Amino acid sequence: MSMILLAVQDTYGTVLAQVGNPTPEAPPGSEKILQLVRYLTWFVLLSGICGITYAGGKFAWERWTGGGLESPKMVAGAMIGGVVATSAGTIMNAVIG
Repeated sequence: MSMILLAVQDTYGTVLAQVGNPTPEAPPGSEKILQLVRYLTWFVLLSGICGITYAGGKFAWERWTGGGLESPKMVAGAMIGGVVATSAGTIMNAVIG
C-alpha cells in the first residue's frame, strides 16, 4: 500500500502525519443503487434509439414533402447525447483516476 505524506511539518521539518491511500469499497446496500443505475442506462439507450428513429422518420417526411430540414439537428443531438451517456463511466474513471 502506498502512503500519502501530508505537507504538514513542524518547525524542525519533520513530517507530522502519514495517511494511507485507501482502496474504494462499496457501502452496504449499494447493489440496489447499481441496479438502478443499470436500469437508467438501459432507459437512456432506449431513449436515444427512439430519438434517432423518430428523427430519421421525420427527415424522410421532410424530404418527401419538401419542408424545412430540422431533423438533421435532431439526429446529431441524439447521437452526441448517446455518446456522452454511454461513455459517462469511462469519463468518470478518467477524471477520478
